[in-house]
Amino acid sequence: MPFPILHTPFVVLSEIINILEPNEIVTASFCSKNMRRLLKNHYQRRKPLEWKLIMIDYAYCGQIDIETSEDDDRITVIAEQPYRFERTTLESKIAFNTEFLELYFEDHEMGIKMIVEYVTDLFNIGVYGLDIDRNGVWAIDWISEWQEKMLARFEFYKNSEIRWNGDATIDYVLRNARASDYYNVEDVVSNTFQFDGKLGPMKQLYIPSEGQWVTLNNLINFNANHIVVRDSRLSVPGLYAFIRHWSAGGSPQLTFLKLEFEDVTDFENFEEQLEVVETDVVGDYRLRDRDQDYHFDNGCSIQRNDGVKAVIEFDIFHFVMMVFL
Repeated sequence: MPFPILHTPFVVLSEIINILEPNEIVTASFCSKNMRRLLKNHYQRRKPLEWKLIMIDYAYCGQIDIETSEDDDRITVIAEQPYRFERTTLESKIAFNTEFLELYFEDHEMGIKMIVEYVTDLFNIGVYGLDIDRNGVWAIDWISEWQEKMLARFEFYKNSEIRWNGDATIDYVLRNARASDYYNVEDVVSNTFQFDGKLGPMKQLYIPSEGQWVTLNNLINFNANHIVVRDSRLSVPGLYAFIRHWSAGGSPQLTFLKLEFEDVTDFENFEEQLEVVETDVVGDYRLRDRDQDYHFDNGCSIQRNDGVKAVIEFDIFHFVMMVFL
């Protein structure tokens, strides 16, 4: 027997909606115009949701995920798929599975825009994060024009199947994509690639691979609290120059820097190059916004001109600088 949900008292109805997962709410909204209006009004009346909406355009498929807690667990609520010409007319636009809706569009970009507009309107929230590869670069400008609020998180992934315009694309991404909290960027570029712009301000900058292009000037121009670069080719003299830059008051926002080197690196005569306050420092550094510490056994303490101290820990494979504010 059908359940007359639209005729349920308001208090009971609100409790029912509150226990539904985001994917269930989106699916229910497609049942009828009245149901969509009911759900939309429910979220319009409530205080702003703490849910985080992530727009994804990766490997030629788009979807909308929502994070409902601080654990970063994602729930896919709706997906855009390439149009399937073998499907019948009735099947060509929408499909249901056990978890979320799948919509089929001939125009890929138009499809993603439509599902983003639909879900943000339904829940009365903006786009919190953008996850793309080179196929989704178009979304950077669209998001910045479509909503006033800056993205909190941006992630750009390399796709080995897309081999065109590597240098030009990553340069465009670095110059135009902005995020306040977390910025993740990786892509394969040529040995001659150079980036002469600036990044930030942001809380975290993460280059999980292919970080060979990051130079001393790049590091100086990265306005981030927490920086991690893997596959780094930054020279030891370059690192010494950056530490002197920091000691003189440069990069005041920096609290944590980690470089993982592409090749074995020798820090010979380290203490002669810098004014080391103390050696063989042992301790733990609390990584902000994370439930973990970074442990060091053989740190070297240095000091900024204003008295702020930092501990440097390194070996042939990595370099870490931790600022104690």
